[in-house]
Amino acid sequence: MALRLGDLLVQYGVLTPDQCDQVVQEQETNPRPFGLLAEEMFGIDPGVIEHAWAVQFAMISPRINPCSIEIDEDIRSVITSRQAWQFGFIPVERHNDGIVCATSIECLARALRFVGWRVEEQCSFVICDHQSLETGLSIHYPMDGVDSEMMNRFLSRPPAA
Repeated sequence: MALRLGDLLVQYGVLTPDQCDQVVQEQETNPRPFGLLAEEMFGIDPGVIEHAWAVQFAMISPRINPCSIEIDEDIRSVITSRQAWQFGFIPVERHNDGIVCATSIECLARALRFVGWRVEEQCSFVICDHQSLETGLSIHYPMDGVDSEMMNRFLSRPPAA
């Protein structure tokens, strides 16, 4: 069972249990996302909330190793190699009316933002560890001169709004 976002924020030490309860109470009269309310009410850094949300998502999401699967060319052609490395995800298969993509916890928010404005088809995500993602990118989206150091530079940049 996945922890609630507030429980994760308490574990991280950025919210107290009492503050967590206050956010939940606020949600009863103001039905907005927990993370947004925590930001507004207690000044919690949006990056911390985003990371906690990614951890929460990873707890319930299926796992995959993108290094050990074959990916059809029509799926790979959904994005370019540069996009795959910059946004940290690999489209791995078509499922129903959408595309399943693999990413790591570290890249999840960035990948979600990208597919939301760039990929026309509905996308869902499965999780892999970061090293498997980098290796999978090298296999499925090779680019001369692009490696884990380059990916770390992409990840250290703030995402586009």
